[in-house]
Parts: sequence; C-alpha cells; structure tokens
Amino acid sequence: MTQQQANQIKNPKPAGEPKAKGPQMNDRDRINDILAMEKYMTDSLNTAVREASHDTLHQTMMTILNETHQCQRNIFNKMFEKGWYTLEAEDQQKVNQTLQQFQNYASQFPYGNMSGSMTH
Repeated sequence: MTQQQANQIKNPKPAGEPKAKGPQMNDRDRINDILAMEKYMTDSLNTAVREASHDTLHQTMMTILNETHQCQRNIFNKMFEKGWYTLEAEDQQKVNQTLQQFQNYASQFPYGNMSGSMTH
C-alpha cells in the first residue's frame, strides 16, 4: 500500500441524494441542524462547568457535558456513515509541520509541558 492509499479516507456516498435540492428540509438538513445544536450545547456547557462553584453542581454538569460530547460524536459518526459529512486526508508532511509548530508554541508555556500534570 502506498502512502497516498494509506491517507485516503473512505467517504461513503449518500444513498438517493437528489442532484438539486429543493427548499424543503430533508434528513440531512435535520441531522445537520441537530449536530450544530449539540456543538452549541457543548460550548455553553463548557462555560457553565468552568464557572460552577458548587462541587455537586460541577460534577453533575460534567456528566451532562460528557454525555453531550458523546451524543455529538454519535451524530457525527451517523452523518459520516450516511455520506453527509466528508473528510479529506492531509499530507503527512503538512501534519508533521503543524505538529512541530504547536510543539514550539508549547515551549513558551509558563508551566512547561501542559500535557502533563501541572505542579506549582
């Protein structure tokens, strides 16, 4: 298998999708709207979790946040499976360059490596 073949993503083709879309909502429109709502909810919950001052409330909201992230992932997977969400593979060299760029940024963090535990 060549590097080009290894980088290919097998985007499924949507079954029965019309060539031209009319003004009425179809299943793809509905699930895309639901995905957008889930993304909005996770963004809002992230803020709420950060600002929750009561431990029990914080833990409850973390549970809801994790469930919402999982729901968003399930919707994404279903959309991809149906061919309604396509992905493109990136060239490995460009991925490596971007990784190096962000590793260089990480060296500027005041507490060292942010991926490990922070100690003061």
